[in-house]
Amino acid sequence: MGHTIAEIALALGAEAVGDTSVVIERAAEPASAGPNDLALAMDPRYGDGISKGAAVAALLWQGADWQALGLKAAIFAPRGRLAMAGLSRMLDAGPMIAAGVHAMAVVDPSAMIGEGAAIAPFVVIGAGVWIGPNARIASHVSIAEGAQIGADALICQGARIGARVVIGDRFICQPGAVIGADGFSFVTPEKSGVEEIRQTLGQRDAIAAQSWTRIHSLGAVSIGNDVEIGANVCIDRGTIRNTSIGNGTKLDNLVHIGHNVQVGDDCLLCGQVGVAGSSRIGNRVVLAGQCGVNDNIFVGDDVIAGGATKIFTNAPAGRVLLGYPAVKMETHLEMQKALRRLPRLFKKLSQTPDKADKTEG
Repeated sequence: MGHTIAEIALALGAEAVGDTSVVIERAAEPASAGPNDLALAMDPRYGDGISKGAAVAALLWQGADWQALGLKAAIFAPRGRLAMAGLSRMLDAGPMIAAGVHAMAVVDPSAMIGEGAAIAPFVVIGAGVWIGPNARIASHVSIAEGAQIGADALICQGARIGARVVIGDRFICQPGAVIGADGFSFVTPEKSGVEEIRQTLGQRDAIAAQSWTRIHSLGAVSIGNDVEIGANVCIDRGTIRNTSIGNGTKLDNLVHIGHNVQVGDDCLLCGQVGVAGSSRIGNRVVLAGQCGVNDNIFVGDDVIAGGATKIFTNAPAGRVLLGYPAVKMETHLEMQKALRRLPRLFKKLSQTPDKADKTEG
């Protein structure tokens, strides 16, 4: 089922021109678009591609001459990527999961399944679980005892939701994510080598054999509304209190959130980010790919950390960080400039006579 240009423009809050009754079934790059596709050319750089394809309608930049481009209809997007968000939401039907509970799903009799929920085959739902209205749960998902999942959730194939995990409305979880596994928490009967070097900053007296004793995780995980979790994300349960993820936060693939971590609202944690146990992340924090956050520290509101930044100490609100260890971005850039100058500096020094060696006889 498609959408007319008029319907799409209304949903996007955008201006439409030409024959707005044209029906669109898909979105496509301009050069490969067909007559039922909406060509995506929100920047003049992509305008030339329209003539190479067969599109009759396009999503264009403001001020584009749509008729000169040979189109029957056009939608003008004031902000291209924002328009893409609305358009992709309209055109994405999501996984096909039949309404109701599939006969090959295993649902404990004490579980409560909301109206309009769709439960695929091979799903296992434990005792006392509460699933909100219109939730969609794809195949091979397991939801352990006492978990609560809000309305309009989408949990994709093979995700694992642990015991007593509480999740808000409009949750999206990609395949293979694990929410509510035990935290990585161990202790030794005697002071461990790790504890020693934390105190001495690397100095060790005597090295002795040691063994590790598990600290069990008695908490769970709390997740707010409108949270999205990427593929193979791992969020550990808390030791006593819950690990928590705030409203509107998005976690990319392979993100790891350690036990007791508190992540604020509307954060963006990109691929392979790792946050160690008991750290606190403020609101609207952006951590680019492969960032690492040390345990037991605080990252303030609105911090932005560039790719592969390693944050070892508290980061003040609004700070822009880069590097290993993390420093202000402008400081990091100056440090890199200085490093590039070192070969020239050493060459210059090697060509300068050492006056200190010249002594009078």
